Amino acid sequence: MAQILDGLKVSKDIKKEIKEEVDKIVASGKRAPHLAAILVGENGASKAYVNSKVKDCKEVGFTSSLLRFPDTISEEELLAEIKKLNDNTELDGFIVQLPLPKGMDQEKIINAIDAKKDVDGFHPENFGRMALEMESFLPATPYGIMTLLERYNIDTRGKNCVVIGRSRIVGRPMSILMSSKGNPGDSTVTLVHSHTQNIEEFTRKADIVIVALGAPKYLKGDMIKKGAVIVDVGITRVEDDGEKGYHLEGDVEYETCEPIASWITPVPGGVGPMTRAMLMKNTLLSYKHVIYKD
Repeated sequence: MAQILDGLKVSKDIKKEIKEEVDKIVASGKRAPHLAAILVGENGASKAYVNSKVKDCKEVGFTSSLLRFPDTISEEELLAEIKKLNDNTELDGFIVQLPLPKGMDQEKIINAIDAKKDVDGFHPENFGRMALEMESFLPATPYGIMTLLERYNIDTRGKNCVVIGRSRIVGRPMSILMSSKGNPGDSTVTLVHSHTQNIEEFTRKADIVIVALGAPKYLKGDMIKKGAVIVDVGITRVEDDGEKGYHLEGDVEYETCEPIASWITPVPGGVGPMTRAMLMKNTLLSYKHVIYKD
């Protein structure tokens, strides 16, 4: 039976640490760190996620701003709003909530964000710095996973790690971080994706499996080896006949993997809360100019 990598508990610890630091900053007469979010349109999941970020800011003592725009906003108007945030010296970091409405050039919008305020870690400059093992804002989800492995003292050195999924937000950065120098890190990483044949041949040899597909119950118990560490990044709303009308499922078939694994993340309560905590952490690092030193 696997032990739980409890992201909910660790994220609370991290937020408590951040709050203690922010309280000292404010007590010394300085302003609190300030995080802003841009939300375009009425996507339900995006609204819920942004609202949870506002709540997190309150919890750790940050100032937060939420800028809401209709999905009729033009690309030029959105770029003008981003420029205002880039130029605002009282603002430490901001995020543009994805996905953006159809017809908007997502790359153009992300590239318009000042890399020094890109606390989501999506800007090409931050991605490049991460790949070169320079200080950077790490994408929040991979940063959260690395922190979770670190806090539970999971030894990753020399281990075989399989990352399933190659998205720029999770899969690809995860493969870079797990192969970078250090612990967590120093793993031998295989990145598998939709064109990989016989994925189970790779996962059955893996000491660590990180699944980021958005495909409910994809990874099953017969696809992993005894004692593997399983990190489930997926979270999908699956319709049911319950009161809510849906329940949340990860990419891992928990009931078949949990008896075989040594460590496993639950869904919900695993990677999700860590992602939110690391956004707060990146904002604090930006406030302190730890990444891009003045």
